[in-house]
Amino acid sequence: MEVTVFQIIALTLYAFLAILDGLGTDIGMSKPIQAGFFAGLIMGDVKLGLMVGATLQLMILGVGTYGGASIPDFMTGALLGTAFGVISGKGLEFALGLAVPIGLFLVQLDVLARFSNTYFMHKADKYAEVGNTKGIERMNLLGALPWGLSRGIPVFVALIFGSEIVEGLLKVFPTWLMGGLKVSGGILPALGIAILLRYLPAKKYIAYLIIGFVFAAYLKIPMVGVALAGLAIAFINFTNKSGKSIIAGGVGLDE
Repeated sequence: MEVTVFQIIALTLYAFLAILDGLGTDIGMSKPIQAGFFAGLIMGDVKLGLMVGATLQLMILGVGTYGGASIPDFMTGALLGTAFGVISGKGLEFALGLAVPIGLFLVQLDVLARFSNTYFMHKADKYAEVGNTKGIERMNLLGALPWGLSRGIPVFVALIFGSEIVEGLLKVFPTWLMGGLKVSGGILPALGIAILLRYLPAKKYIAYLIIGFVFAAYLKIPMVGVALAGLAIAFINFTNKSGKSIIAGGVGLDE
């Protein structure tokens, strides 16, 4: 499959704006699952985009760029992974196999963007010393450019040479490596869930975790059904605890 000019522009523009959204308005554009959905929509395979984005989303749940820390850029990984997965026709395993290293590589460009941004911020400080509010506004707007370009340029270049890159990778990648990518693609969702469980009181509520596992693994209940069952159990548990606290406080249930 060949990439069209419209697809290149749309994905490049999304990458440019998504990183700015993650730093400011935060309406979700910087989330891998949204990026994967958008890439799937543009490339004509929404299902693949959602699968790539959701898998990468699981890997960064609870992780943020607090204190100026740089984390893997799985938003861009979801965009390019989905695009290359559609272009190559290799599906989810190939897409994830490319998305993860892309996200890890772009950590370096994230650092470069932060470093470049300091020039505009220092200029803004100088304008602030002389009370030049227009200069401060201009520097703040210009300071967004390094961020946007740090994502937009890699996506643009990768998509421009997309077909050649994918075809070259398919020729170079040995069979054992493709098999490894397939295995890692299957492991990544479990890894993401495991990382998430480290932040949750899983030991305290292990019984509920086992019930959910039985629903999903043995009874083959869809995740929506498992989530609804979890919501019902949580509501019952909350109601019971609320009733006990009222009685302990000396107030009758009738009252």
